[in-house]
Amino acid sequence: MQQNRGQWQSTAGFILAAAGSAIGLGNIWRFPYVAGTNGGAAFIVLYLACVLLICLPYLYCELAMGRHTKKNPVGAILKLRGGGPWTLVGALGVLTGVCILSYYGVIAGWAFGYIFKSFLAPSMTLGDFSANALLGIPLFAIFILMTVLVVARGVEKGIEKAARVLMPMLLLLMLLLIARGLTLPGASKGVEFLVKPDFSVVTMTTVLAALGQAFFSLSLGMGAMITYGSYLPKSANLQTSGAWVALFDTGIALLAGFMIFPALFALGGNPTAGPPLIFEALPAIFAQMPLGSLVAAIFFILLSIAALTSTVSLLEVPVSYFVDDRRWTRAKSVWVVGGAAFLIGLPAALEPSSPALQSISLMGATGFLGVMDLIWGNISLAVGAMLLCIFTGWVWGFRNAGAELREGGGMTAAGVAFWGFFVRFVCPLFIFLVLLSLFPLGTRILAAFLG
Repeated sequence: MQQNRGQWQSTAGFILAAAGSAIGLGNIWRFPYVAGTNGGAAFIVLYLACVLLICLPYLYCELAMGRHTKKNPVGAILKLRGGGPWTLVGALGVLTGVCILSYYGVIAGWAFGYIFKSFLAPSMTLGDFSANALLGIPLFAIFILMTVLVVARGVEKGIEKAARVLMPMLLLLMLLLIARGLTLPGASKGVEFLVKPDFSVVTMTTVLAALGQAFFSLSLGMGAMITYGSYLPKSANLQTSGAWVALFDTGIALLAGFMIFPALFALGGNPTAGPPLIFEALPAIFAQMPLGSLVAAIFFILLSIAALTSTVSLLEVPVSYFVDDRRWTRAKSVWVVGGAAFLIGLPAALEPSSPALQSISLMGATGFLGVMDLIWGNISLAVGAMLLCIFTGWVWGFRNAGAELREGGGMTAAGVAFWGFFVRFVCPLFIFLVLLSLFPLGTRILAAFLG
């Protein structure tokens, strides 16, 4: 079965697919509103530092583990450790992929539906749109189906081929919208918001927000990069490949800022609008532009493409587990996992029309979708990443992992030693801080400690 797993046809194909995995709603939906509510340029400087010093070293952990074992997260730990409690960390990654896909697909379905809403009902609010189950559930189903059809075709013909088409299209559409926004009178204020940092606005909350956004935007902690790395040949340079993935992901997030804030400032929008920025504030901004419906449709096509490249990786993680360890066919794995994700996500699709589902709350998160995101999109990813980091640095051993990173002309011996220090000490500490900040008591502890 091992020989039938598939392999990337080229390093470029891997980079596009892995970058597509990382690039998603987190970059184009979450990054702008988090940056907007945390001071703009000062937040971006902290975000870039976190990507370089925390996220990239951790990314190498997953890539090394995946290529060395040629397995999914569960199979990789089994091969390296031979069973025991550590396999539960891999299992957590597989389960996390399914659960994030279940509610992520709902939001992605809304983005897809907004393409048509831009022309047919531009004045409809997100609340009215999402509360219509006759719209929400079919859109959710369509998005899950598109994801299933891509992953069912396999690594080379499905995931890599889709990435080669979707990623350039994503970049082209972003550049088109950036050019349109920069031509608006007053757009320079939005550019200044992004490039002139005011560090007087930086607080402990800003630092944690930057660290959390950098960490979560790269889709780390559920083993997606273990799975994608397992399809890489030994000749690939993991150091440069990982750096390109991080660069693409970060670049798209920054482009999203330049796509949104110049137009927002030019037309009197509020950069601190928060989560509704994309679905409510931006459509109102587009409506003030010439050909606003067309601009809005292009934006939501872009958002849908970004979401699809991420949902593909979310599905591939559990699918690779069933193919590798349970000896299921890819077709069976894809349809079973895709169907399970759809069923799990139905309450999220129904939540806007259900007061009972809206009333669910946990640690400040409200609604079924919000609680699911807290558990699986925040806590589970942070726990998984912290434990995988510890596993790589201390259990498998950074020297063994470093030997894999040196394959294909990768890291030097000095580079491995430097990386090993970060993986064993720096990354676990900062990931723990992200995890701690997710809990009310942890937030109070950090506030007291950092003053």
